[in-house]
Amino acid sequence: MPIRARRTRLLWRAFIAAALTALLATLMSPGAALGAAQAPAAPGETLRPPGESRPVYSYEDAIRESVWVDTRIDGDADGRTDRVAVDIVRPRELDRAGREIPVIMDASPYYSCCGRGNESQKKTYDANGQPVQLPLYYDNYFVPRGYGYVAVDLAGTNRSDGCVDIGGRSDTQSAKAVVDWLNGRARGYTSRTGTEPARASWSNGKTGMIGKSYDGTVAQGVAATGVPGLKTIVPIGAISSWYDYYFAKGAPLYDSGPDSLSDYVESPEARARCGAVQRRLVDEAPRTGDWTRLWSERDYVPDVDKVKASVFVVHGMQDLNVRTKHFGQWWDALAEHGVDRKIWLSQTGHVDPFDFRRADWVRTLHRWFDHELMGYDNGVDREPMADIERAPDRWTTDRVWPPRTTDTVKLRPAKGTSPGVGTLGPRRGSGTETFTDDPKLGETDWAARIGTSTPEKAGFLSKPLARDLRLSGSSKVTVTATPTTRTAHLSAVLVDLGPDTIRNYAASGEGISTLPERSCWGASTTGDSACFKETRAKTADVDYTIFSRGWADLGNWADDEKGRPLTPGKPYTITLDLAASDHVVPKGHRLALIIGGTDKNLIDPPADTPTLGIDLSRTYAKVPLVGGAKAFATSATAPGSVTPREARLDGVAPPRPLNPVPGGRTS
Repeated sequence: MPIRARRTRLLWRAFIAAALTALLATLMSPGAALGAAQAPAAPGETLRPPGESRPVYSYEDAIRESVWVDTRIDGDADGRTDRVAVDIVRPRELDRAGREIPVIMDASPYYSCCGRGNESQKKTYDANGQPVQLPLYYDNYFVPRGYGYVAVDLAGTNRSDGCVDIGGRSDTQSAKAVVDWLNGRARGYTSRTGTEPARASWSNGKTGMIGKSYDGTVAQGVAATGVPGLKTIVPIGAISSWYDYYFAKGAPLYDSGPDSLSDYVESPEARARCGAVQRRLVDEAPRTGDWTRLWSERDYVPDVDKVKASVFVVHGMQDLNVRTKHFGQWWDALAEHGVDRKIWLSQTGHVDPFDFRRADWVRTLHRWFDHELMGYDNGVDREPMADIERAPDRWTTDRVWPPRTTDTVKLRPAKGTSPGVGTLGPRRGSGTETFTDDPKLGETDWAARIGTSTPEKAGFLSKPLARDLRLSGSSKVTVTATPTTRTAHLSAVLVDLGPDTIRNYAASGEGISTLPERSCWGASTTGDSACFKETRAKTADVDYTIFSRGWADLGNWADDEKGRPLTPGKPYTITLDLAASDHVVPKGHRLALIIGGTDKNLIDPPADTPTLGIDLSRTYAKVPLVGGAKAFATSATAPGSVTPREARLDGVAPPRPLNPVPGGRTS
């Protein structure tokens, strides 16, 4: 062969080899260009330009394995430290290439007892005990994009050792130990009792935790430990203080104690060996509402200064299960400590964004994880901080939340022309309004008859608004009340009086209807489908909207943490913390404050049936108004009024116990 021809052939071989090497490197990178391995785009999703992870890895051929991680605690006191089961799905191609990858984690107590998501999916395993189905779409969608996915059974549940302790050290350490293992700081094993080590050599240590309700609560608890390697959390409808899940300033909320939840989620094996933990959950969580050491261990807000992870909060503003006080106090503490954060607030109850804004949610979550875990500069961190649902499927955004022009304004109740029907404005009132607690009635009964004198509540209305008035954040209501009995409970609610169409949060589904049609979000296998039932907004036409509420035991007037008997005939002053919200009272509507006793189905009644006299000169609400006092002054000047139609709920069912278990099914 002539030298020239040989040289040309060698050059072509070198060129082809270099091209193949570059192509292989491209395919093995998290941001690989789309090619033959590309999965179909999800509904509503278009193929986007480079700058994001792409679905180029095989989900069907992914590595599926189980590891047991040592938590370094012995919660069940059997003489050996507890191991928690960790089910893993990760791309096989990246494992072959020796590439380290980030991890998305959902740590849950619900994988075997109750299921996850709108269809209550549970984990399934093959004959060898290896995972086949992991609930929800996270693995189907993100593993083909170069992520590892980890589903952790909390201690005492499914295939894990230990005991469930409802948000305490065992729950938190269950997930924290896995973050440590992913970073090489904890021991893992290939079996529950064996000694063969399992190492996460495939992990780069960067972990993001996600989950709804109990799962999101665990994510917040782990973030509050400051564990290195946890880069972001996405808590959905999550609890920030377990005391506030069961009590409101001493008043027992309409729920059973933590021992009932523990018994509900624990595996039968754990239930048999965890009697001591169960007894502590009873003994240290008395229904008196007094604060104990148990609650201190389960309050994550004081430890926000340790949070290193960014936080993407999602919450339904009508969530009567995990009430919005939880996100409000968590968010305020995050802001105080400068934590990077983002928030979505919907009109739903206890509902996952996958089921009320699916396409936008998956797209946003994808970009969030790409930015926080893979380092893509996709601009998600520079977009508006807050997305807020104003009407069913109609959303607005805010650059900062609450808006910077928000200021706390003091509004005061005053007497009107009829007993128990007064006015609400900036001027101090005088005199007394009296009502008698009626545990058979609640906030919807009060609001439906707010313009009528009734014996069980006192209502105070602003003038009809000349302009829209926006409340953004958490409110407080300070009440001075004189009881006729030794025990008394108080409720306060803020109401938008005027007709509207809202998500029907009090009905089955809590604002959504589940449809038979399915859409697919990621890749599927025979045992794990990426296709889920579609939903749509379930709406109702209403005459009023209750948008914030709070409760207290008047016996806690001197001490938030301990109640005491009241002296009949003596006045007491107490402040009720109202749930965080973001609500616009439209032009022509009225803003109203209602003060009552027992809020049916939301708090338990007191031992007595008190009559309470409210001193109007020492009672007021402090509300966060966008635009401050000037906004209220310029809004409350319209002539005429919008009067609620016939005193009925117009399709909205009265409040009822919604999912006594955090994260339970809603439809």
